Amino acid sequence: MFLRTILPLCFASLAAAATLHVQQTGFKPAADGLPAGWRTWAARAEISPRTFIDLVHYRNAPGSLAISGNTNAAEYGGWEYAASGVQPGKWYRFIAYYRAEGVQDERRQVVSRLDWAKADGTRAGQPDYVYAGERAGEWTRVSLDAPAPEAAASVKLQLHLQNAPYATIWWDDISLEEIAAPGARTVRVASINLRPRETHSAEQSVNEFLAVIRKSVTSADVILLPEGITVVGTGKHYPDVAESIPGPTTERLALVAREKNAYIVAGIYEREGAAIYNTAVLIDRTGRFIGKYRKVYLPREEVEAGLTPGNDYPVFRTDFGKVGMMICWDVQYADPARALALRGAEMILMPIWGGNETLAKTRAIENQVFLVSSGYDFPTSIVDPTGELLAIARDQGTVAWATIDLNRRYVDTWLGDMRERFMKELRLDVKVE
Repeated sequence: MFLRTILPLCFASLAAAATLHVQQTGFKPAADGLPAGWRTWAARAEISPRTFIDLVHYRNAPGSLAISGNTNAAEYGGWEYAASGVQPGKWYRFIAYYRAEGVQDERRQVVSRLDWAKADGTRAGQPDYVYAGERAGEWTRVSLDAPAPEAAASVKLQLHLQNAPYATIWWDDISLEEIAAPGARTVRVASINLRPRETHSAEQSVNEFLAVIRKSVTSADVILLPEGITVVGTGKHYPDVAESIPGPTTERLALVAREKNAYIVAGIYEREGAAIYNTAVLIDRTGRFIGKYRKVYLPREEVEAGLTPGNDYPVFRTDFGKVGMMICWDVQYADPARALALRGAEMILMPIWGGNETLAKTRAIENQVFLVSSGYDFPTSIVDPTGELLAIARDQGTVAWATIDLNRRYVDTWLGDMRERFMKELRLDVKVE
């Protein structure tokens, strides 16, 4: 087997003492009709897709691994390659390119994963799924960094097509190599518990929030304030305090962001023409306005008060990772947090007035994200992707602090990496109405 895999364009270093390196392209059939080292697989013979080597569609050298649904709605299967020389605890990077035609849901139906095995051939740990891709012309590049689980001695590179009867996909430029273990990606999070009272003005309410930040926040990467900081305690109505964004309040938040060298998220009321929105803003460490989120789910009380709902779930890239924002009533529904997670958010920052604590933890668990809240009639807290409470500020004028690691993997012993599984197995193709 080792001699068969050191072809000019199709080679692998499989010696246990050497660093594992697999590079596969330019696929050609060997004596058994299959590329060296590869075999076909299907869950059952009657649902086998059609697998073949295609010399017409490829990236760099003639010959790609093709899979066709073969008009079978139940089909599930494709190609796989077993690489030995895996060492438990070492990290590996898997990269592959695919081109797809006739696939309705690429995230779910185009399957690439690493299936780890012990020396006796039984499964080690749980499979790791690739769930994100990046377009590269007509092809899509998928990649995954993952550690080999305990007792792993080999790994199968699995490239499958699932339940796509009229689809064809082509796989090419497939690699697996050992990489250095990633370091921690720590973020210091601060969430403010404060409810100003009888301030009578938006300016004074904001002053009180800024005073707590200046007094109590040190060495934070991101600071969260509650919903509606320009209306709470004022006795005023939304139109009275609505402003443009960027505007007076974002300018004041920017000053403190620069002072503290921290990102700041806060809820304010935004006016654009005749519309007034319940909005969360994001300011960066330099005081630059990065973006905003307009609350999508408005309760009837806000609708009756004349607010207008938003219609998008933006995700923002910071210097520590990707973040999204939700506001209060959004947490009552599954799709805001789901949309943010699908768009890559690793942390959701949620200004909130009051709401359901159980649902907030659920959103963190089901989407495998950190959920940070700052509220009035809701805990000011930080929750991890398992729903565990990391920090809470119970008293007025205090701060919930936590240092979180965005590179930490949350792996269930029986189910595997739940973020990977959520992303890969989520069914958005089934209509709900």
